[in-house]
Amino acid sequence: MKQLILYSMVLICLPLSVFGQRINLDDCQTKARANYPLVKQYSLIEQTAQYNISNANKGYLPQLTLSAKGTYQSQVTKLPITIPNMTIPELSKDQYQAVVEANQVIWDGGNISAQKKITNANTEVEKKKLEVDLYTLNDRVNQLYFGILLLNEQLRQNDILQNELQTNYNRIASYKQNGIANQSDLDALKVEQINAQQRKTELESTRKSYFIMLSALTGTSIDEKSELSKPEMNLTSLTETTNHRPELGLFAAQNKLFESQKELLNAGNRPKVSAFIQGGYGRPGMNMLTNAFSEFYIGGIRLSWNLSGFYTQKNNVNKLETSKKSNDIQKETFLFNADLKTKQQQTEIEKLQSTLSSDDEIIRLRENIKKSASVKVDNGTLTVTDLIREINAEDQAKQLKSLHEIQLIMSVYQLKNNINN
Repeated sequence: MKQLILYSMVLICLPLSVFGQRINLDDCQTKARANYPLVKQYSLIEQTAQYNISNANKGYLPQLTLSAKGTYQSQVTKLPITIPNMTIPELSKDQYQAVVEANQVIWDGGNISAQKKITNANTEVEKKKLEVDLYTLNDRVNQLYFGILLLNEQLRQNDILQNELQTNYNRIASYKQNGIANQSDLDALKVEQINAQQRKTELESTRKSYFIMLSALTGTSIDEKSELSKPEMNLTSLTETTNHRPELGLFAAQNKLFESQKELLNAGNRPKVSAFIQGGYGRPGMNMLTNAFSEFYIGGIRLSWNLSGFYTQKNNVNKLETSKKSNDIQKETFLFNADLKTKQQQTEIEKLQSTLSSDDEIIRLRENIKKSASVKVDNGTLTVTDLIREINAEDQAKQLKSLHEIQLIMSVYQLKNNINN
């Protein structure tokens, strides 16, 4: 009794990998997304947006400008009069000036606000593009996952076939000892056994490569010992066909970006008001009658309005409207193609459902034919070659059913992936 308890505890404590971990499709899709290098782009997009927003906000800070110049001119300003007993100094022809100006925005026409909106809209577009790229991973994971499930079914059928071939080989070997069968009958069965073993080796090799690719894609350790659970077949996808693909979010984000760009165009054509103050040192200073280096300052309110932007305003707005229309056409084309694909997938699902409903009947009939052929071999009225043909026909029918089952589930998930349902 103690040994039994101890044995049970050892089994419980053994790591899961000994028996093979259980994996499902949703986990594989989630892990593939987290493991994909492109997902790191999210943080970079966010950082870039923060830098751009920060730069735009600095437009509200005083803008400092330092300028300096030295000039030499052929003539200088002179008073055209003479005053008795007074010498009026003459300005030097070489003049120098250094000025620091601080400019504070009071109203920029909404330019900085529009720049921040464009930054946010651009960030959203980049994120949506990344979502579209990452969404394609689902299809790659599905192909590998369902490929492994199909190979598992084929290997299971292969084992059943080999067991049956071995049973018949043993039976014909006993017939041979009794003089009822000959060596050629055994050789025919042996050839089929070798073919089945070769087929098993090919299937196992293909499945191993699929496991390696799925493991690399998800960033987890998945091997032949891992058990892949068969996804549930939810047929509600056949009725709920509203498209929720990330591409639709990208089209919406691009339209929002066009609106933000239009707002920036309008802001660029509005007047701007700012306060400024200048401080400088030069010769001459503010007093033009003094030919000496002096300090000076000046401050005030400045209004600026660049009217030349109105020349191209209409064309620029029309360009944005054209881009928006082109984006809408791309969205319409995407939905049209997705709808066609949805109808095609729904038709494929209905076909597979119909096919599966008759697979069981075909297998039942094939089993009856094989049993009848086996009895005829026992009675010496049918050759072993004919029996092998019926065995292979039954195996083919079972493999087709397994194939149709996996294809049906895969078609349902392809439909789900096509509309992101």
